[in-house]
Amino acid sequence: MIPTLFRQCVPQFLKNGYHRFVSVLAGIVFGFPGRKLRIIGVTGTDGKTTTVQCIAAILCEAGKRAAVASTINFRINEREWVNSSKYTTLSGWKVQQFLREAVREGCEVAILEVSSHALDQGRVFGVPFEVAVITNVTREHLDYHTTMKDYREAKRRLFRNARVGVVNLDMEDPGEFLKTPPPKKITYSRLDTSADVLAEGVEATLDGSTFHVGETKFHLALPGLFNIENALAALAAVVPFNISFEIASRALEKIKSVPGRMERVTNDRGITILIDYAVTPNALEQLYGLVSKMRPNTESKIIAVFGACGDRDRGKRPIMGEIVSSFVDTIILTNEDPYTENPDRIVREIKKGIVNKTPRENLFTIMDRRKAIAKALRLAMPGDIVVVSGKGAEETMAIGDTRIPWNDRRVIEEILRRGDSV
Repeated sequence: MIPTLFRQCVPQFLKNGYHRFVSVLAGIVFGFPGRKLRIIGVTGTDGKTTTVQCIAAILCEAGKRAAVASTINFRINEREWVNSSKYTTLSGWKVQQFLREAVREGCEVAILEVSSHALDQGRVFGVPFEVAVITNVTREHLDYHTTMKDYREAKRRLFRNARVGVVNLDMEDPGEFLKTPPPKKITYSRLDTSADVLAEGVEATLDGSTFHVGETKFHLALPGLFNIENALAALAAVVPFNISFEIASRALEKIKSVPGRMERVTNDRGITILIDYAVTPNALEQLYGLVSKMRPNTESKIIAVFGACGDRDRGKRPIMGEIVSSFVDTIILTNEDPYTENPDRIVREIKKGIVNKTPRENLFTIMDRRKAIAKALRLAMPGDIVVVSGKGAEETMAIGDTRIPWNDRRVIEEILRRGDSV
C-alpha cells in the first residue's frame, strides 16, 4: 500500500516537479533525441488512439520510417509490442528512451499519444512537437483536473511549443485552441465548410463510410461518424509532410480495425460481440448510438457489460449509467479497474443514473468480470448484440496496487470455446 499512500499524501505540485525533473534529466542523458525526429503529438478526450494509428498508416504508406507510442501499442518501424502499462503516456524517462531507440533504428517521424496528465505533469517536457493535434475535449479526469477549464488548459499545453496546430472545428469551443500558439493552424471538419480539410459527400453505413476531401475519395472500414473525424485529424496532421491525399486514401482503406475500438469477436452463435474502450460519457453515447443502429430487426436486443474506473472522476458515473440505459435492453454492471476504491460503491454510483431497468430482470450486478461476460453471452440469442466496454485491448486489470493479467477478447473467446455461456 506504500505506493498508494505516496500518491495520496504527496501534493501534486511536488509530484509535477519530480516528473519535470525526470524529463529534463532524461533529455540530457539520452541527448534530446526528439530533435532528430519530426514529432506529431495527439491529445483529446476520445479518438486519440485511432487517430494515431491512422497517422502512422499514412506515413508508412508514404514510405516514412515511423515510431508510434499509443495507449494500445508501441511500434518502431516493423517491430511492434503491446502497451501493458495502463498509461497513455509513459514517464519522461521512458518517453526519451523510446525516442532515442526510434532515432537509433532510423526513424524519421514519431507519433505520440499524449494524455492531459502527461502534459500537466511535464512528462513530455523537452519533446519538440512539430505538429499538435486536438481531437475533442469532453468530460473526463475531473478527479485530477477538478474543472473543465483546467482540463482544457492542460490539453492546450501541447500546442504552446509546437510549430503547427491541428484543430477539430466540430469540437466544443475550437476557438480556444485556434487562439493558442502556434500561429499556423490546420483545421478539419465534417460540418464547417471553412475547414482546411473538409469531408464532403459523407455516406456512413454500419460497415464503414465513404467521403471525399477535395477531389480524393476515401473508403473507411471503421464505422461511425466519429471515425471520420479521426481520419480527418490524421489527414490534417500529415499536411506538413506533403503526402498526397491519394496515398492517404490507400492507407486508410487498409485499416480494417483498431484493437479494442469497436472490435468484433467472431463466433458461430449468430450474435454480434463488440469490444470497445469507451470510458467517458461522450464515448459511450457515440458507441451505443452507433450500436443501436446495428440491430438486425426489432426483436434484437442489446446487452451491455460495463463498469467504471476506480479512484477517478466519480461525477461521471451516473451520467454513464443514464446514457447506456437509454440505448440498451439489458445492463450487466461489473468490475473494470477498481484500483483502491470499493467496487460496490462504483457500481452504486453508476446505478444512480440508470433509468427504465429492473434489477434481476434487465439489470444485473456481477462484480466478477468473467462471470458478467459469461452471463451476457448466456442471455444473448441469435441476432442480439453484446457490447463489452471499458477496457478495450488492455492487458491488465488494476486491483489495489496489483495488476492482474486481463484481456476482454481472450476472455470472451475462452468462454465461447469452453461453452461457459450456454
